[in-house]
Amino acid sequence: MPVSYFVTRGVVLRETVTRETDKILTLLTEERGRTPVIVRGARRKNSRFAAAAQPLAWSEWTLYQRGNWYYAREADTLELFSGLRGNLEALSLGFYFAELAEAVAVEDSPPGELLRHLLNGLYTLSTLSRPLPLVKAAFELKFLCVAGFAPLADSCARCGRSDPASPVLDPVRGVVYCRDCAPGASAPLCPDSLAALRHVVYGDEKRLYSFRLAPAPLQRFSDAAERFLFAQMERRFRTLEFYKSLAPG
Repeated sequence: MPVSYFVTRGVVLRETVTRETDKILTLLTEERGRTPVIVRGARRKNSRFAAAAQPLAWSEWTLYQRGNWYYAREADTLELFSGLRGNLEALSLGFYFAELAEAVAVEDSPPGELLRHLLNGLYTLSTLSRPLPLVKAAFELKFLCVAGFAPLADSCARCGRSDPASPVLDPVRGVVYCRDCAPGASAPLCPDSLAALRHVVYGDEKRLYSFRLAPAPLQRFSDAAERFLFAQMERRFRTLEFYKSLAPG
């Protein structure tokens, strides 16, 4: 039976070394979502796959299927996000973004907004001079929106005030309260961090990272985003722990 090839574009989410010269890549592709691909000879010196098979590379792949596996025939690198590869903190954050994407991506199902969100996050880490804690928190919140866990932040979920007094985020219910309306909510905000949360959840995704926060509001914004993520995903991420081991504070 003749081999049938197809072309797709994808980001390398993760690599697994097999045998002496091969890799198994987990790609997030445009048409097939999470896609495991065997790349023969990817670890050989001067392999034609060397650049495209790097973690976080965005490449065009020519693939074919044999049994339950996809195999690589050709690959052309589209973007390596080289700006983040010279910064270990930024690179570790990129790996975290990839692990988040892999956690919700489905095999043989188009990823929709997830792939675009991941590419936007990697581009921001690579090219834009934005504070890493801000990029991390904004990525986490928008990721949860894309994955179907968008918080309700337009008003207090109990009294209906559009400007909640001493606002807090309930990370389990995914709603905002005035502090007196929900004394048990565990993620305190402030007017500036609430405005940032609303910007991420309701604003233009093209301007996702185009805001600034002073250190104290940024800390509240970052803490709230991470608590919300843990509550909704119900798991921890090893790449996040590595990023935290590098990040000051």
